[in-house]
Amino acid sequence: MTVVEPAHSIKVDVQSEFIQGQSNPAENRYVFAYTITIANTGTVPAKLLTRHWLITDANGEIQEVRGEGVVGAQPHLKPGHSFRYTSGTVIKTPVGSMQGSYQMVADNGEKFDALIEPFSLAVPGLVH
Repeated sequence: MTVVEPAHSIKVDVQSEFIQGQSNPAENRYVFAYTITIANTGTVPAKLLTRHWLITDANGEIQEVRGEGVVGAQPHLKPGHSFRYTSGTVIKTPVGSMQGSYQMVADNGEKFDALIEPFSLAVPGLVH
């Protein structure tokens, strides 16, 4: 049996970090940085067009963010290549989560979504 790799396959890895120096719990301001690595694990080059985020705090308040590219770039990823960037978000509670997707376009013109699985935003020591 032959295993066929998907032509369009984007792997997204995330690491989040609490930024204490920019946060102010007394004002319900919790700042988090997140570093994302986007890797093309498929067989066709693809370009990141847009991003869509759902950012949820512990009160259930959802911020929806849509926009072109990431950190001012629309990386074009050849198979086996990756792009890493760091960005940030502010929520009103010490714990929250983010999830979303990137809309991609392959060099052959096909558009597809690269899903970003939910990941946590948490002040250290609060979540076990």
